[in-house]
Amino acid sequence: MTVEAVIFDWGGTLTPWHDIDLVQQWSAYARVYAPDDAHLAQRLTEAELILWRRQQSSRGADGTGSLDHIFESVGVDITSTIHGEALAAYLEGWEPHTLADDQARPTMEALRERGIRIGILSNTMWPRWHHEAVFSRDGLAHLIDGAVYSSEIPHAKPHAEAFRAALDAVSATADIAVFVGDRPWDDVHGAQEVGMRAVLLPHSNLGDQAVDIDVEPDAVISELLELVAVVDRWRSAV
Repeated sequence: MTVEAVIFDWGGTLTPWHDIDLVQQWSAYARVYAPDDAHLAQRLTEAELILWRRQQSSRGADGTGSLDHIFESVGVDITSTIHGEALAAYLEGWEPHTLADDQARPTMEALRERGIRIGILSNTMWPRWHHEAVFSRDGLAHLIDGAVYSSEIPHAKPHAEAFRAALDAVSATADIAVFVGDRPWDDVHGAQEVGMRAVLLPHSNLGDQAVDIDVEPDAVISELLELVAVVDRWRSAV
């Protein structure tokens, strides 16, 4: 088997892992949308956690939902002008936590030089347009051939349909594709279940998001640039 496509997870893989206080992040939204509501940030946080727990307990079958699901569940009017302003403040507050790893661009450029198609598969509630803005900001957008975000589809990692959607996005089949991620359950197990090879980048502190599973990655790397040598080895073995 050769390698013709590499699909990356986003958060914790192309973007380094950060420990985040979700209430603090949602406070940026609440201060704009309803400055007199002292509990809105907490309610938004709880609504988000419910969706993440549903995704985990269903093994991705129920998807992640989107930010709109969170807003609607706590009574936010997503058609209002003030909501748009608050959403902008919320996303701006995430900017320091979305910066790409310094090795992301040279790794993706090296893969492109080898004729390898590059994809993204991310469990996320954020809209596509924001992810695309982040990739453009970091000089990665032109290196991505296809991207799938769980905010847009019914399933999420580790469900097979999420991986199949990502394979379709880069016009690849599982036997010629590699997935790279930081989570043994969502990323390694999910990718291998559909027949992809999986590379683990185990530098994220998953805490209570970790799933106890006995899984053996096809390769383990400690930094992104090591992926290039792994792919070269697999391609030369054909």
